[in-house]
Amino acid sequence: MTDRHDIDGVPGGPDTPHDGGGAGAPPWWVFHDSGLEPSGERDAPRIPPPPPWRVFEDAGTPLPPPGAAPAGRRRLGSPGGGTLDRSVVEMVNVALHVRRPLLVTGRPGTGKSSLAYRIAAELGLGPVLSWPVVSRTTLKDGLYDYDAIGRVQDTPPPVGGAAEDRVLPDLGRYLTLGPLGTALLPWTRPRVLLVDELDKSDIDLPNDLLHVFEEGEFRIRELERHRQRSVVKVMTADHTDTVPVENGHVRCHEFPVVVITSNGEREFPPAFRRRCLEIRMPDPDEERLTAMVTAHFGGDRGEGARALIREFLDHSREHGGLATDQLLNTVHMLSNGAAKSDETSWARLRDALWHALGTESPT
Repeated sequence: MTDRHDIDGVPGGPDTPHDGGGAGAPPWWVFHDSGLEPSGERDAPRIPPPPPWRVFEDAGTPLPPPGAAPAGRRRLGSPGGGTLDRSVVEMVNVALHVRRPLLVTGRPGTGKSSLAYRIAAELGLGPVLSWPVVSRTTLKDGLYDYDAIGRVQDTPPPVGGAAEDRVLPDLGRYLTLGPLGTALLPWTRPRVLLVDELDKSDIDLPNDLLHVFEEGEFRIRELERHRQRSVVKVMTADHTDTVPVENGHVRCHEFPVVVITSNGEREFPPAFRRRCLEIRMPDPDEERLTAMVTAHFGGDRGEGARALIREFLDHSREHGGLATDQLLNTVHMLSNGAAKSDETSWARLRDALWHALGTESPT
């Protein structure tokens, strides 16, 4: 049992060792899991050119990259690298070079979703476009939404004329691009798209994504039928600005960095897997848990906190695997004074925070 009264904070520090993309990284790597964020577009790492078969031409008017990504700091903590396995960093760099989606599997809490935010932060690619998938999710949900009913309701009544002569409001006000649709806009630098928990989707969605991932484009039928204007401004999934769409056709200039997560609850079709690069996120060890806790809480608080991490790992092995956020929640409670509780209260608190995630515990 960890001496809870010796834990005042968290372990680690800026010199915590790691084996991610630091020393000895190959020269072709762009992403290093350094934890460093560029101060602006000029300081951002250069994305390597794509292979000839992943070049998308005639993409329309290029769009400047969006601003910084405030959500990344909330998910990742203070800047600090070394939380990723070297094999994971390597596959991220391969995906950046060949412009293919990453299919990331692993247990809950191993950092699958956070990988997208880590890539976006280090490469200066702006806010992550998050597309959470459920059993009812369709391809169109990711591409765009058209509020036809709202447009009709906002149409003013006719004045001295027939109902069919009413002028409908601007079509673009009722069209909003989804996360996938926004990622496929002609950005001058690629956006990062997180397709979260694809294994929860309907059986057809992975196959429906094949054409979009291969061609980097899609069409908005409502705009194709719009005869009044060839260019219509629509809202993006960022909800911060409108962008022009020409002739209802959206085509990327740079294929987005796509991170698709899966908890391994189902198999994907071979045609889908062939178009992805697969990563298995390993369970974090003591070194990486130390780096994660340091990123969120900072400072070196001694052996007591390191003992807590070792106890957490032992408990995880005994009970079928715990998630990283269960450790972070425990550290937060300890820093709020829970370590001063009596032994019975601490044991009850720890059991509540470290509950098994599966339906059955291993025997």
